[in-house]
Amino acid sequence: MAEKGDKYSILLPTYNERENLPLIVWLIVKAFSECGYDYEIIIIDDGSPDGTQEAAKQLENIYGSDIIRLRPRPSKLGLGTAYIHGMKHATGNFVIIMDADLSHHPKFIPEFIRKQKEGDYDVVSGTRYIGDGGVFGWDLRRKLISRGANYLTQVLLRPGASDLTGSFRLYKKKVLENLVDACVSKGFIFQMEMIVRARQFGHTIGEVPITFVDRVYGESKLGGSEVVSFAKGLLYLFATT
Repeated sequence: MAEKGDKYSILLPTYNERENLPLIVWLIVKAFSECGYDYEIIIIDDGSPDGTQEAAKQLENIYGSDIIRLRPRPSKLGLGTAYIHGMKHATGNFVIIMDADLSHHPKFIPEFIRKQKEGDYDVVSGTRYIGDGGVFGWDLRRKLISRGANYLTQVLLRPGASDLTGSFRLYKKKVLENLVDACVSKGFIFQMEMIVRARQFGHTIGEVPITFVDRVYGESKLGGSEVVSFAKGLLYLFATT
């Protein structure tokens, strides 16, 4: 069970998030100030040309290097490897992964922690598809892609979780390390494989309803190539799980 002595490492992979980074960091700091747990924010920037790293360095100066830790990489190398890179520097025994574009509101973090404590879950996943969960700011195309992806996954893989393509989650660090090592997918499919493998390996999964809000600044990184990759990845998981 999680105790007050536990520490939470928040991994924030970034690429061109200079405008969003100061606000998401402030909201994370506020959430942890209210719930009282020890934490750190690890920013994994993949060589953003927009000044994201400079913004992160300023945040290090403001909040201190014990709270904000910039651990950049030279270029875009994939989400899975970003987590591996971040975990090398994480000192917490729990890891929270979330997007830096404000689509995941840090106000849900205390609920993730409470849920984990409630059942000693290995994974707690934010879900848009049960309870008060939902999506705001998406056009019909993106809603159809997300719903369709999730429905196909439920039918083919029966993973026992309601939201497979989301990326706002809390993991026991050891569990996350094992799952990242086992996953072979990249891009859009990666988050789905993480949940599928977690269930395959017998890890317990809790869910917290969240509201997902489309990014305010910058451009979405979801494109046609990601959809094609998802279809290929889904078939791979169906054949191997």
